[in-house]
Amino acid sequence: MTVLIYVDTSKQIDDKDHLKVFANEDAAEKWLEENDPDGVAFEYDVLE
Repeated sequence: MTVLIYVDTSKQIDDKDHLKVFANEDAAEKWLEENDPDGVAFEYDVLE
């Protein structure tokens, strides 16, 4: 299983909006389109 992670570098590390985690590519693309069209989300494996 993988998730997509977006990092808002304008936020401090302890800010709740510093990271966004998306369950799938569609959710990430929709959020990015509405909130940061130039942004990128990276895919990471979920560890068990």
